[in-house]
Amino acid sequence: MSKPDSAIGSSKTPAAKKLKLETSDDEPSSSRTPSVDSGFLASVELKRKQCAGNILEFKFNKKRCRLLSKSMDLGNFGGGVLYWMSREQRVQDNWALLYAQRLALKMKLPLHVCFCLVPTFLGATIRQFGFMLKGLEEVEAECQKLQIEFHLLKGDSQICVPNLIKKLKLDAVVADFSPLRVPLSWIEKVKESIPEDVPFCQVDAHNIVPVWVASDKQEIGARTIRKKIHDKLDEFLTDFPAVVTHPHPSQTKAKHVDWKAANAYLEVDRTVEEVDWITPGTKSGLLELSNFCQKRLRLFGEKRNDPNVAALSNLSPWLHFGQLSAQRCILEVKEYKAKYAKSVDVYIEETLIRRELSDNFCFYNPNYDNLKGAANWAQETLDVHKKDKRPALLTSQQLEEGKTHDDLWNASQIQLTRTGKMHGFLRMYWAKKILEWTETPEEALRLAIYLNDRYSLDGRDPSGYVGCMWSICGIHDMGWKQRDVFGKIRYMNYKGCQRKFDVVAFVQRFGARTYPIKGVKYE
Repeated sequence: MSKPDSAIGSSKTPAAKKLKLETSDDEPSSSRTPSVDSGFLASVELKRKQCAGNILEFKFNKKRCRLLSKSMDLGNFGGGVLYWMSREQRVQDNWALLYAQRLALKMKLPLHVCFCLVPTFLGATIRQFGFMLKGLEEVEAECQKLQIEFHLLKGDSQICVPNLIKKLKLDAVVADFSPLRVPLSWIEKVKESIPEDVPFCQVDAHNIVPVWVASDKQEIGARTIRKKIHDKLDEFLTDFPAVVTHPHPSQTKAKHVDWKAANAYLEVDRTVEEVDWITPGTKSGLLELSNFCQKRLRLFGEKRNDPNVAALSNLSPWLHFGQLSAQRCILEVKEYKAKYAKSVDVYIEETLIRRELSDNFCFYNPNYDNLKGAANWAQETLDVHKKDKRPALLTSQQLEEGKTHDDLWNASQIQLTRTGKMHGFLRMYWAKKILEWTETPEEALRLAIYLNDRYSLDGRDPSGYVGCMWSICGIHDMGWKQRDVFGKIRYMNYKGCQRKFDVVAFVQRFGARTYPIKGVKYE
């Protein structure tokens, strides 16, 4: 999420209409008319083959791993190695699966992949679950081609994973990494539940520089983590070898997944419908990466903060679900450095530094989603101004339905509820106005996270939590001029947006309007 210039509850769910976007809109084109043929996919596959014949022939950096069990000596059961997939929902360009295959190849053992599907997760709706399931269906198909057994397990991981280990007599378990408290708790519970003689390790396959390598503490901001990450890129920003057809097939075959039954198993809100402008899965994510490089990257450096210009990568849904690797994105974007130097540098700053800073914050700060996680100066200034008179006090229903006195805010909310995404610049404006229009900072943060997690395809993500915390609580920022309500928290306003882009055009695009609020004058 780029920063602006310094100048500048439970309610009835609105109808979640599907929005078919025109090609001029700043949305991916992968589900409309893909403009990139399979040549790009073939080129990526060739790069993997040229990198190494398989993961055994590649010098794998073991700093990507951390041992969770007392021993890493593989068992003698002969059932195979298990990759417990969670955050990284892809086969290729996945260091966790590559490491699991490395162990299996070395010991001449079968390779298994499992995913634990829970019926509910932190308020996620069918919009997010549907996107995830379709991506996992692609994972299953690719695993079958590679003679890797894919198991979709239903229920809590602390029960499902140990049971699968015992059933298949598995020799080792590899998990991927998330810095968020619920996935971390899953890891701890499984660690306590699996046999002591089964080694268990975790691989950070999400960050280019593993979070525990980049820094051993919570960083103040981008300025303190930037050099630490850049200094390690020669070591970690490598190409990927391919996950290859596994030569040691399992005698125990995974049951083919009934994906309709998996969908029916979910106990989620289905009123927030799936969107049809984006196609889930790694293949579509890679095609959109190529579209971005060829069509929009040239504009990214200068126009990324203008929501009326197609300049963004739009890759966040695929990155969030791990259907696409950020490392692959950066490797491909870097090839355009000679043509679009500024855009490439800005993209790397956002996709590498800002994104990995978000994981750093969530990993080292257990209060990543509440005011206790803010710096002392921010907590103090918000508390001092807690009782300031707000220019408007709006209900959660008015906010959720996009019926405020601010047509730009309403248009942003409509974009979120209809499409499952909001332009990155407007997310900041949107969150800061929630602070301005609610009774307390605590309520503002709760509502911002609720709305983002409910409607956005990339909700429940470190970058989302950090985005809300930056906007409302000033994390990774500094104190600014004192003003009512905000205190020293950076301020944004409607006029500042008008100076940056055509507000009227954006508002008209989503059919938004103002809703007069009694006693409220608006700029």
